[in-house]
Amino acid sequence: MQINFKKDILPHFLGILSFYLIVLLYFSPIVFEDKLMFQTDILQWEGSAKEILDHRETTGEQALWTNRMFGGMPAYLIHLQPKGDITNVLTTLFTLGLPHPINALFFGMAAMYVLLISFKIRSEISVAGAWVFAFNTFNFLSLEAGHNAKIWAICIVPLIMAGIHLTFTGRRLIGIAITALAVMLQLKFNHLQITYYTLILVAVYGMGQLICFFNAKKLPEFIKIAALLLLAAFIGTAGNSARLISVLEYGKYSTRGERNLQDKEDSQAGLDRDYAFHWSQGKVESLTLLIPNFYGGASAQALPENSESEKALRAQGLEAGQVNEFIRGAPTYWGDQPGTGGPIYGGAIMVFLFVIGILFAPSAYRNIFLAMALVTLALSWGKNLAWFNYTLFDYLPGYNKFRAASMALGITLFAIPVLGCLGLENLMANINTRKSRQSFFTALGITVGLILLGMLIASWMGYRGAAEEMYPEWLREALRADRRKMLQSDAIRSLLFIALTAALIFAVMMQKTKNTWALIGISLLLLVDVWGVNRRYLDKDSFTYNPSQQYFAATPADQKIMADQNYFRVLNLQNPFNEARTSYRFNSIGGYHGAKMGRYQDLIERAINPEISQFVQKAQEGNFDYESIQVLNMLNTKYVMAGRGENAVFVNPMANGPAWFPAEITTVTSNEEEIAALTDLDTKTEATFNSQQTHIAVNPGSGQVQIENYQPGRLEYNAEVQQAGLAVFSEIYYPEGWRAFINGEETDILRVNYLLRGLMLPEGNTSIVLEFSPKGYLTASAIMVIFQYIIVILLGTSLFLTFKKGIP
Repeated sequence: MQINFKKDILPHFLGILSFYLIVLLYFSPIVFEDKLMFQTDILQWEGSAKEILDHRETTGEQALWTNRMFGGMPAYLIHLQPKGDITNVLTTLFTLGLPHPINALFFGMAAMYVLLISFKIRSEISVAGAWVFAFNTFNFLSLEAGHNAKIWAICIVPLIMAGIHLTFTGRRLIGIAITALAVMLQLKFNHLQITYYTLILVAVYGMGQLICFFNAKKLPEFIKIAALLLLAAFIGTAGNSARLISVLEYGKYSTRGERNLQDKEDSQAGLDRDYAFHWSQGKVESLTLLIPNFYGGASAQALPENSESEKALRAQGLEAGQVNEFIRGAPTYWGDQPGTGGPIYGGAIMVFLFVIGILFAPSAYRNIFLAMALVTLALSWGKNLAWFNYTLFDYLPGYNKFRAASMALGITLFAIPVLGCLGLENLMANINTRKSRQSFFTALGITVGLILLGMLIASWMGYRGAAEEMYPEWLREALRADRRKMLQSDAIRSLLFIALTAALIFAVMMQKTKNTWALIGISLLLLVDVWGVNRRYLDKDSFTYNPSQQYFAATPADQKIMADQNYFRVLNLQNPFNEARTSYRFNSIGGYHGAKMGRYQDLIERAINPEISQFVQKAQEGNFDYESIQVLNMLNTKYVMAGRGENAVFVNPMANGPAWFPAEITTVTSNEEEIAALTDLDTKTEATFNSQQTHIAVNPGSGQVQIENYQPGRLEYNAEVQQAGLAVFSEIYYPEGWRAFINGEETDILRVNYLLRGLMLPEGNTSIVLEFSPKGYLTASAIMVIFQYIIVILLGTSLFLTFKKGIP
């Protein structure tokens, strides 16, 4: 079949080119000036991954364990790049060399374009839908925060759905290949919550297709297609099996797995319900999809010059510096969430088109994508729709592993553009009918009515927020006045964009302009709309030269500790369990990760936090009571850091060291009994052992143990043992993958002191090796690479045959 370049190639080329140029233009400081975004979460990741990256640079090997965070944890939760893995090469190829993480936005546009084209939506509309999908504020706020994996996972969703849709609509080979590729890439970025939401989308789409095939009496055909897609999903999953198996294995032992302490009020597996739904979108707050500043914008947002708050502050006689400080970060947000970096805005024009889609899209696809939007919107409401979300949390398999319900809005903003573009396509195809005109004005009335209703609701609620409670009444009133002006300004802005879009569509109805010119105008309006709102939160001031160099620059406190080349851990008293800067250089008691080991979290809550609190209180009185921090001592906490100055570092002379022989062993029979015993234990001379884990006789020994060599996943010791018995190591116990060798012979690793490793050592001069080699990962990594090449071959073959047959 002959290919027409102007019809079959040029529109797609221009679309892809526009995606590339838009990313280049918006993020020009990154591309052309070598600047970077100051992404807090990425800086934290860099601190936590430093040991892993250094190990690879030095040895060429992937570190599977790191001691830099929370005493020690599997490294594949932080960074994993198995040998032979080609997914990085593929993402670089597919994004035309754009730098990470902005390449995700280009990929998202291209993926959405493929999906919309697969629905036979014309190129002009598909390009506009792709722009809006990638450039919504959810992605940009996530980008600013450093949630790069989340953005990538969301931007791959359209490609997964495109593969599935192509398979269902008769283009099976290319559909299966795209599905397998997209599943592999999404799993690469290891954001299982977004993958879970993707499965919900697939279920909704599949249900819609099942109804269609059932009504057409083609149920066997549906089963055949579903089987092929399951095969594609299996191939894609196998292409990332090493990552997936490792994460799923760890999940059982993390804070998202089974509880170890059954005396807690909620002993079920998974996250605590209050924690999981802490960030829940308010129902009314969903109007930010249409009016960005409906709820005041960000938790801390600059107010315009001569705002009511500025006038009120000046009237009270405050100094200019104090006024400016407040105005630069005013608490404008008054919604239900504890805080937000900004509103989730889908574009007023696209919401208008979404309403058009409800009225104009083909009924089967209207129902599918409307259901997707409504379900994910309901998920984002979290605790504000408790009957629905708590039921899912309690009964839907695996759903209780996830938190931040508002994240589901990222998926809502996938469904809205698809239905909007379907609606616009079908409106333009049938624009000259009387029914179309009536439905068009109905959609316009509904959208405008929503804006007016939102303004009425906000006025009735009085623009009151929890963040203002600390302020005097005169300042509260001023803040509320500013919030009202922000809402009104954005409401007028949204009305203007909708009016211009409606005017272009109406001009086509009146045959005053051609479809193509009207669609180009609508596309540009869409881009200007979302671009302008994004600039409020991610502008030229968001880029800087090498933020990590500034963030990780060695302080006098760091330099003092760095002078000690021995093996130890550091406790940073400044927000210890929510920072990874310490992990950049030292083995840290704290860290920064959303899925700590469950036993370590228990220890933090029951022992470490109380010890820190008591120690700090005594230290402030001049009494540095190191003997009282027995749990920190058993974790070999040699340094306590209270600031960045040299005099803010305190040496703990009571740290137990890398390993020791306790003189007394307390036998317990439950986790509750064991962790309770730690509060009164002299960890240097006593140890606890849960007799339920093994029938091995455990007796105290004596001698000395010295660490000889340390690597992230391998520790070597030499011991002089006077009396055979139990030696305790200040290493975190993890049951999957750690192996111990005494004088070359493998032996069992015991769990002692609730979460440390213990070994029964024989008398005499003893060499000890602790090595982390998880069998699941090692087996899966080889299989993974094979399936990655299978996917590449499958994709290449399908593309060749598709182009050979001709572009449909």
